[in-house]
Amino acid sequence: MKRLTPLVLLTTALATGCSAGDSDSILGCRSDNDCDSNEVCFVDGCGDPGRNIVVEVVPNPRGGLHAQDFRVTELRSQQNIELYGSSTLTGQVRVEGLSSNGAYSAPVTLRMTGESLLIPGLVRRHESTLVPNDGRYTLPVGVGRYNVTLFANNSELPPLSGTREVQPGHAVMMDFTLPVSSELVRLSGKVVRSDGKPVDVELEVQAQDEELRPLSQRVMVTRETGEFTLALPPAAAERPTVLLQVVPTSAQALVPQKQFSVNPRQGVVEPLSMGDHGEQVLLRSRVLDRKGQPVAHATVSLQGKVGGGGQFRSQKVLTDEKGAFELLTLPNETGSAMMLSVLPPPGSSASLTVRYVQVPRVSVVQSADVVCGERVMVRGELKKPSGSQPAAGVTIVAEPLEEASGLPRLTASFEAPRTTNEEGRFELAMDPGRYRLDFIPAEDLPRVSRILTVPPPDGSLAQPSLELSTFTLSKGRSVTGQVTFNGSNAAPSTAPYASIRFFRVVDVEGKPSSLLLSQTLTDQNGAYSTTVPAR
Repeated sequence: MKRLTPLVLLTTALATGCSAGDSDSILGCRSDNDCDSNEVCFVDGCGDPGRNIVVEVVPNPRGGLHAQDFRVTELRSQQNIELYGSSTLTGQVRVEGLSSNGAYSAPVTLRMTGESLLIPGLVRRHESTLVPNDGRYTLPVGVGRYNVTLFANNSELPPLSGTREVQPGHAVMMDFTLPVSSELVRLSGKVVRSDGKPVDVELEVQAQDEELRPLSQRVMVTRETGEFTLALPPAAAERPTVLLQVVPTSAQALVPQKQFSVNPRQGVVEPLSMGDHGEQVLLRSRVLDRKGQPVAHATVSLQGKVGGGGQFRSQKVLTDEKGAFELLTLPNETGSAMMLSVLPPPGSSASLTVRYVQVPRVSVVQSADVVCGERVMVRGELKKPSGSQPAAGVTIVAEPLEEASGLPRLTASFEAPRTTNEEGRFELAMDPGRYRLDFIPAEDLPRVSRILTVPPPDGSLAQPSLELSTFTLSKGRSVTGQVTFNGSNAAPSTAPYASIRFFRVVDVEGKPSSLLLSQTLTDQNGAYSTTVPAR
């Protein structure tokens, strides 16, 4: 029976260090000693280290052998894994109404996005351009649940979509029937500037439904005339409206993206005007920390609503050694402001900062300095499984799970600049948000993960900090085995140099989650050895 105990005690220390603030307990435990004799302290609390295990094996993607997942009922010290053959998506591409079998034999692109069937949150993607053989195709893929979209090389033909589940070693059928050209719903129109002239940059247009799913392929706007023609499936005529999204093809183009609502039965009655979004503005500023020192190598970007109703997002730029930056943007819409985002590099004490700035219709704007707050200094101490010796040389990786209110989402994980020191101590300068901290020992011990919430700092604190209660690493045990293929007519062949990952799959805070326990590669004979948590 799983017993839940506090993971860590987070103490907000005042800058003076003279007192402690409120504490925040997070679901979990601090060491294996908090658990029963046959349990280990995991991120979700105490649990059996041999259960709730799923193994992912990626044998040979170049050879058409992609990811396969296997649920392990009871993890043993000798854990052989028997793989199935290639999993594929296969079927026929036809054109409705053509003579003979209607086979389509021109190039198509299949785009698949989804996730593992057994490992929550593990994203899988496949994309391939191929030429169907007499209309038939086969695409090797990994096991998973996918949204599948087919794009014909002929941009007049609209995309076709569907969903499929792919099981290990199975060939999953998915046929596509492209509409005959005479039944397509065509929308022709022009994209123009506010003065009615063509926009002198490369633009694309795509029709989408109300959930922004594609109803047409992206087509180029003729630069000299602004003209375009979209082809939609016959069912699009039954919709009251479709959205036409106009976007520049280059991130360097100083033109906004804009959506237009169109009745497909009436067509594009008037030209699609990008509005009076103004001319380019050079925005200059500096990024400083609270001590007035420059923040170098910070990532800066600007976005917001511009004149004419479009949305603009600038290119990302880096601050120089003096904290200075300049970027090209468009002026903001009257009565609104642009959102300036500043993300200092990992290791900097300056925090992720958002400011709203006015960008008037002038050629150059010297904006006020952006003064970043202080990141929260997260400190803690790790012990070896005995609990008496410090765990030195442990690598720490922070994986963002959820952003703090009012701040942009942090999408990239980062590794701590330094490992734990000789005393097992570590400190991380972190932005507010919810994270998973992965602790990866250098010696032959299993990795340990913990969930951490970093609250927004009190503006009165020069250097807010969180002190994590000391916790211990788990003991490890070796799991060895061989990865082979299931051969029905011959002896099973081995899987050399295959990637293997062991996950613990449980609910964390009420959400299905996967926790990476270990990863390794097989040798030339398909054999592997790895270390997993043990009591």
